[in-house]
Amino acid sequence: YLIQQTSDGGYIVCGSTSSFGNGGLDVYLIKTDGNGIEEWSQNYGGTVTDGGWSIQQTQDGGYIICGETLSFGNGNSDVYLIKTDGLGQEQWYQTFGGSDLDKGISVQQTQDGGYIICGDTESFGNGYRDVYLVKTDEYGVEEWYQTFGGTGNDVGRSVEQTDDGGYIITGMTSSFGNGESDVYLIKTDGNGIEEWSQNLGGTVTDGGYSVQQTIDGGYIVCGYTYSYGNGNENPDVYLLKTDLDGVEEWYQTFGGIDYDDGRSVEQTSDGGYVITGYTTSFGNGNSDVYLIKTDLNGIEECSNTFGGIGNDTGHSVQQTIDGGYIVCGSTSSFGNGNSDFYLIKTDSECNITPHISTIELPTPTSKRELIKTTNILGQENTTIKNQ
Repeated sequence: YLIQQTSDGGYIVCGSTSSFGNGGLDVYLIKTDGNGIEEWSQNYGGTVTDGGWSIQQTQDGGYIICGETLSFGNGNSDVYLIKTDGLGQEQWYQTFGGSDLDKGISVQQTQDGGYIICGDTESFGNGYRDVYLVKTDEYGVEEWYQTFGGTGNDVGRSVEQTDDGGYIITGMTSSFGNGESDVYLIKTDGNGIEEWSQNLGGTVTDGGYSVQQTIDGGYIVCGYTYSYGNGNENPDVYLLKTDLDGVEEWYQTFGGIDYDDGRSVEQTSDGGYVITGYTTSFGNGNSDVYLIKTDLNGIEECSNTFGGIGNDTGHSVQQTIDGGYIVCGSTSSFGNGNSDFYLIKTDSECNITPHISTIELPTPTSKRELIKTTNILGQENTTIKNQ
């Protein structure tokens, strides 16, 4: 679900596996060299279902992982935070949550050496589900938590510490806004106290999956939209640029008449943006990895699709030190199992280089089975609708 280039020029990838480990699903961590060749892998979890959603290399050369666990903790599902050394050996773990379903989707090390986690909670807050923000110290001990939302369904999908020491969060809200759900953008201070929030979207269903502060102090968000674009009854990739107060400056959509979804965005060294997600409008199979590069105004400069005749999805993208892009996701078209981890390296023009690595992660092959698997993990964001 997330990839990052490491300090040695290789890559670290985090997700879930039912091929290895102790339970039905375990957190799966893979370290590769610069060509995507596996150097080592580790799995974490107990005897039930555990999944990893986010990874970051830490200041000490180790890794911080967040996800969700049914094996440990207080409730139905708890936020799962794992710290490892540079070889993926677990140093400690912590869980957060109450008696209901709680999960962590995004983690980042903070300026003070601790960690900020974003996800959602049914244990705390105002509604059926609220955005859940947890701050810990360097050992994963909770310092504070905050929830955001109303009486409806509100979820957090991405968090980043901002230049002023606060936090920017994106996700989806059905409590506020113009449609069935809107992109939910929340800015907090360093203690997680809301400074402002914005609901962005149209009269139907829209949501955000990834947010980053931009070099001008504003924010870039990517996700999906049913309100705008080419998709008729299906969503398009949704790219939103706001100012520093979260006020929309522009938006762009990408996709065709079928299902297209944006999962990850990063500002590139030229001031533009790179996006990944998946598409059923273009490509070779049921769904393909979708890679889009835009200029600073969100105008497409290049795009490409990757995959075979099965289900292939992109979840995370990062610009690499050579100016190209690294994408991770999952594939049922290639590899060793029902579904494998999928790593793709491209040049700056969105074209693939010779190295494609697949790392085993079985997941059901049909779209309907994919929906069933992601529901076990609580992953609403991989559901392919209207197929």
